[in-house]
Amino acid sequence: MIDYGLDLSAVPRERALQDLVAEGDELDALVSTEPDWSRPTPAGGWTIAHQLAHLAAADANVLTAIRTPEAFDVVPKDADLDAAAGAAEPRPELLERWRGGRAELADALGDVPLDHTFPWFGSRATAVLMVPLRLMETWAHGQDVFDALGVVHRPTGRLRHVAALGVAGRELSFYAAQSPMPGEPFRVELTGPGGELWTWGPEDAAQRVRGSALDFCLRVTHRRSRAETGLTAVGEDADEWLDIARVFL
Repeated sequence: MIDYGLDLSAVPRERALQDLVAEGDELDALVSTEPDWSRPTPAGGWTIAHQLAHLAAADANVLTAIRTPEAFDVVPKDADLDAAAGAAEPRPELLERWRGGRAELADALGDVPLDHTFPWFGSRATAVLMVPLRLMETWAHGQDVFDALGVVHRPTGRLRHVAALGVAGRELSFYAAQSPMPGEPFRVELTGPGGELWTWGPEDAAQRVRGSALDFCLRVTHRRSRAETGLTAVGEDADEWLDIARVFL
């Protein structure tokens, strides 16, 4: 995991945890009334059940990292296998496992000291970073489910957590694309769901990205191509960033 380098502590942990819980509850409300979890989602080979099984497995992995860090090295790292195994469970069992796991994780992330680090796939993480990371993944995989069901996934202020990770993931984007990291500062200006402006970076930066927060979040989580968004860039480096933007490896 890259060092995202943002002051994510600017959002109180209690508030961030409330947003994480709300994100899971929104997806829960959608899938609990859907009788057919075998519907395919935009992720190749993954059904709704695969998406929920993946979220449940990832939550369990974080709990392992926090509670028994010495056992984290043997945590399975093949997301497809985890998802397939969970998708084969009876629907009530998978739903209950996902619900119980995310509630348990929220409690654990609320209890762990803010400065306590734990292993996370080749690096270290803290609760301050993990809370928005879990929210981001819940939102992104939830988007796949909303798309599969043809339901509009209405944006909320919780997207600010995802957008902040996306902005901080610029270094990760260039690293993954094997492109030189630009030295110039970037300015990001996003319009939030309520019409508010969310900004990062110096006002006079030559490299600039503008657009809706929803489009930016869909882009950095690879739920939409750049062409499917209304994002705009000023500057060669900013333009390249929108082509390669990502928030996870």
